[in-house]
Amino acid sequence: MMADVDKVEVVVAHNERATLRVGDVFLKIDADQTRTDLEVDALAMAPVPTPKILWRKPPVLALAAVPGRPLGRLQEPSTASRAAWAAAGAAVRTLHDAPLPPWPGRSRDELASQLAAECEWLVAKDLLPTDVVTRNRRFAETALRPRTPVFIHGDLQITHVFVDGDEVTGISDWSEASQGDAMFDLATLTLAHEEHLGDVVSGYGTEVNPDLIRAWWSLRCLLGVRWLVEHGFGPLEEMPEIAVLRSQP
Repeated sequence: MMADVDKVEVVVAHNERATLRVGDVFLKIDADQTRTDLEVDALAMAPVPTPKILWRKPPVLALAAVPGRPLGRLQEPSTASRAAWAAAGAAVRTLHDAPLPPWPGRSRDELASQLAAECEWLVAKDLLPTDVVTRNRRFAETALRPRTPVFIHGDLQITHVFVDGDEVTGISDWSEASQGDAMFDLATLTLAHEEHLGDVVSGYGTEVNPDLIRAWWSLRCLLGVRWLVEHGFGPLEEMPEIAVLRSQP
């Protein structure tokens, strides 16, 4: 039984899934139950703080809210401390050191094919200058190198990392978890917040090639713009992903 609440907050909603907050409970409604199956499995395996599963009645998964507040938002400067960003880096390292989940992630060939298709679409729709797309594509392709897979979150946006003071209190939204490239998680966490890359790497505690992080910024943004446009996520000129693509050297 859920307690009386004053309002229902729509956290995210589009034609694939929706997340509602009702008091201290998050209700995730997903049209694809395989994603929910994966999220439940990933929550059970992850060696970092995660939301507690309260119940599941397909297509709804109910999760308890974790204490704290998001590390930040893409469109705004983060008010979290440098120590909190470093703690997030340490949590990511703990995840990457954990045993691999049994399911694979996207292969390098699959990512390369998606990258080519999205770049062609961006140019055909004239959403970005051709030279910006070409420059970022060339940079993004360097991320698709041979690497040893690790347990990745797969969608480690700063809104999915919760902190209280300088401590990580929970990491949410595990439906994209898989085997994958460690640099992808670090890039997703620091996207549009380059000023905190050093803090995250410090907490991560091992040598990281910043050029690979930047390459993943380009790759993630190039792959994401069409989805954002088709799902109504604001005007193109206000998307942080567009700003990142324009700013890449």
